[in-house]
Amino acid sequence: MKTVFSRALPYKWPIIIAFSLMLIELSVELIQPLFIAKIIDDGIVARDMNVIIVWGAGMMGLALTAFFSGTINSYFAAHAAQSFAFDLRKALFTQVQNFSMATFLRFPTAGLITRLTSDVTMVQNVLFMSLRIMMRAPLLVIGSLVMAFIVNVKLALYLVIGAPILLVFLVYMSRKGVRYFARIQRRLDGVNGIIQENLQAVRLIKAYLRGMYEASRFSKVADMLRSDTVRAMRLMELILPVLLLIMNGSLMAVLWFGAIEVQNEGAKVGELVAVVNYAMRMTGAFSMFAFIISAFSRAKASAERMEEVLLANEDLEEYDTEGRAPRKLKGDLRFDNVSFHYPGKDDPILNSVSFHVKPGEKLAIMGATGSGKSTLLNLIPRIYEATGGEVYVDGKEVHDWPLKDLRDTIGLVPQQSILFTGSISDNLSWGDSDASTVELENAAKKAQIHESIDLFPNKYETRVGQKGVNLSGGQKQRLSIARALVREPSILILDDSTSALDVKTETALWTALEKESATMLVVTQKISTAQGADKILLLDDGRVVGYGTHQDLMRQSELYRKIQQSQSEEGEVGFNDTHTS
Repeated sequence: MKTVFSRALPYKWPIIIAFSLMLIELSVELIQPLFIAKIIDDGIVARDMNVIIVWGAGMMGLALTAFFSGTINSYFAAHAAQSFAFDLRKALFTQVQNFSMATFLRFPTAGLITRLTSDVTMVQNVLFMSLRIMMRAPLLVIGSLVMAFIVNVKLALYLVIGAPILLVFLVYMSRKGVRYFARIQRRLDGVNGIIQENLQAVRLIKAYLRGMYEASRFSKVADMLRSDTVRAMRLMELILPVLLLIMNGSLMAVLWFGAIEVQNEGAKVGELVAVVNYAMRMTGAFSMFAFIISAFSRAKASAERMEEVLLANEDLEEYDTEGRAPRKLKGDLRFDNVSFHYPGKDDPILNSVSFHVKPGEKLAIMGATGSGKSTLLNLIPRIYEATGGEVYVDGKEVHDWPLKDLRDTIGLVPQQSILFTGSISDNLSWGDSDASTVELENAAKKAQIHESIDLFPNKYETRVGQKGVNLSGGQKQRLSIARALVREPSILILDDSTSALDVKTETALWTALEKESATMLVVTQKISTAQGADKILLLDDGRVVGYGTHQDLMRQSELYRKIQQSQSEEGEVGFNDTHTS
């Protein structure tokens, strides 16, 4: 919890002010029974109206002091809690952005969402409630006991009879509560995961009429959350009855023995009333303990989950380029005996892969599903790190390049086209925030999407729905390609990025890309696309089984000849049909 709540330190002065004002409220609450005792003993019993008026006016003054203290306290407590939550949420999000893919995959997406939302809200609420009322409860109990001893030691002793039992009971319940609420947060991760998965696949679910099945799957996960929550709530509900039983027993002892003391003149009526008043305040404070333990248990569980993210410092990505401009790379790319396996897995995805692409050359990468094509591409911008061999860019190991220099020079179009909520212009300039309108339009023309954008009523200011839901698959692919071209990259990576394009559009796209000077790596399933490249890399089960030109592979690779034969009648287009032979 220390790492999480240390984010509140920048707001120590609002916290100190709020805490001080809360202490003023508490002091008023503890002093009031003394005033009541004074009014009873020296005013009502002695029939002195002046005493009643003076001390009564004093009580009114104390009440006004508590009112203004509470109002101002709420302002400072809210400011500190909201600012703390903002900083914490920002720190978590920034930390996730700096994760390497290996670290990112350690955390389920739904779990990260829960940490950034409900977990942050949980600790924010605890900080606010602590400064407002929660810390008053234990302090009120302690303060009431101290004041009761000041008023009358004999009567106060009856209030502390059950204290050891209460202390052991509360410690036990708080520890058990932390375990229960940590399990609840994990269950909440599961519920969020199901919701996220179903919202993303809603079209598929409707097409396959699997709505009832998914509803039943959700019901099982939600039922586990409900069961654990009910179990935790039942545990918390035990706290209040036990506390009240012990405190009411102590209160009855005070009343019984206090009456005897008053009859024997061992105590005044006002003193008995004051001690009873303190006992009632303690009982009221104890009634909050169930809520306090529940809230702190939840907050502790949430804080520990957030600390897992904040303290995941291994293998973070660094982008420090302060004081210098990023370098423009030539685009010379070489893999030297590169192997890779995912963290926690023994089976290699890539095994001893070697090839060389010179600046401005085009390399087509082919292979069956699962042969390692996308993984290979991810090693270039260091989305993943090679577990064996070396990847060189411009003759230098990729590890030795600053990440910003490396990634600024790469244009990546992933297999799944991802667009962001905003305008088309926003999505294109995401590739280069400094790009002018003319540069955005030029990139769109190269990607064969400019004419389609021009047909929209708002043209480049047309809003794109979440993940480009209001665009076709081909439009999303071309916008993704345009976004990469805006960067004017030295290395352009196209991971099977033209699968949704028609023949005519794809032909025009490859013709336009022929004029680009970037080193280009293209994952494709089409021989006609591959044969227009300078070199073709054929992968099978993570190994290179063919490397060379189209003609080289036709002579050397039986697998390549089989692919050629199966596609010979399809008439697909390549980089440039004039390159084919």
